Amino acid sequence: MTLTVSDDEASKIERLARDAGALALSHFRTLATVSVESKGHLDLVTAADQEVEAFITKRLIRDFPDDGVFGEEGAAHQGTSGRTWVIDPIDGTFNFVRGGDQWAISIGLYQGGRPSFGVIHAPVRDQTLVGGDGVPATLNGVPMAARAGLDENRAACGVGFHPVIPVAQRLHTLQFVLEDARMSFRCCGSATMSLIEVALGQVDGYLGTGESTWDLMAALPILEQIGIVSTVDWSAIELNAKIRFACGTPEFLEAVAPIVPFGATL
Repeated sequence: MTLTVSDDEASKIERLARDAGALALSHFRTLATVSVESKGHLDLVTAADQEVEAFITKRLIRDFPDDGVFGEEGAAHQGTSGRTWVIDPIDGTFNFVRGGDQWAISIGLYQGGRPSFGVIHAPVRDQTLVGGDGVPATLNGVPMAARAGLDENRAACGVGFHPVIPVAQRLHTLQFVLEDARMSFRCCGSATMSLIEVALGQVDGYLGTGESTWDLMAALPILEQIGIVSTVDWSAIELNAKIRFACGTPEFLEAVAPIVPFGATL
């Protein structure tokens, strides 16, 4: 793999994610005073999302002035290097405003038309994942084990749906998982946290429908380092696109291919 970030750059992004997590935690501990707006049914944005994204964007522009920035809450900085940092300031905002621990800061690097490096920090759980091209995957600094296989007797997957996805389509997906693939499923309300579960071997894979690029930009390059693959065809994806994809061990992707083949779209 081609090295896309130096050790110093990787350390800067990890520190940034942790600092952003501390800022998010300061809001999380005072949830009663956090302003919450709705982007749609069950699709929320808080003052914390906006402040964390502004914080990350400012640091990225300072530390990587030639790179672009693209964020969920509207951050946009045109770069000249061919690299773009893609931010999800708080993935799992619904969990955040309900006082749950399943939310995380996600900072991914988009380069050469694909995700190439990422850092995820889940503050409440104190989990930090780092990895990408030329950067081995680590969890809190400890190398992560490779993942492979699919034990049909205890197969499980995460599932996630954007709130705009029709109920009939959601039910069709769940019916396939339960009846055809014969798997258990989990739905935690955060693509990033679900992909951490894949990384840790707590589930075999993840099925996402209506996800955004910022939901998986950091996670996928980390997961690639431990043998996890996805169906996303990045050559056909714009940064503002909604995505339908599967991610997991090769055996998991084979099992779910009838419903989510490579390059599947909404």
